[in-house]
This record gives sequence, structure tokens and C-alpha cells, in this order.
Amino acid sequence: MIIPVRCFSCGRVIGSDYVRFTDRVGEIKKTKNREVTAEEISEILDDLDVTRYCCRRMILSNAELLEEILPFD
Repeated sequence: MIIPVRCFSCGRVIGSDYVRFTDRVGEIKKTKNREVTAEEISEILDDLDVTRYCCRRMILSNAELLEEILPFD
């Protein structure tokens, strides 16, 4: 699923925040060779100024399924 441009609940633009979030999570995974902890995820979202629960839900619950769907096109 592609990340929505705006939060469904409050209407805040979150599309650009999602890209920065995935970049920072990927950077932690690459440099430290481990999964990201919940505290680190919370810190990243706070740094990106994503403070509302609805916006955090939109970013955290997104599933990247595009690569899995493309072979069936």
C-alpha cells in the first residue's frame, strides 16, 4: 500500500514524514545491524514532529506491499 499524503483523521500532511521516517529507520538498521527498538521509533517520530496519535498510526501501520503485488500485474 502506498502511504497516503494526508492523515485520514486530522488531515495533516504525512507523506513526506513517512519518507524521512523510513530513511532514518533504514539507517539505524544498516549501521547497527539490528532491529529498531520502540524507544528509537518514538524518538524518530518526535524529531519529525509527528505528535498526534492518528498521524503516528498512519505512519506505523503502513505496509509496503507494492513489491509483492507487481509480479501479478
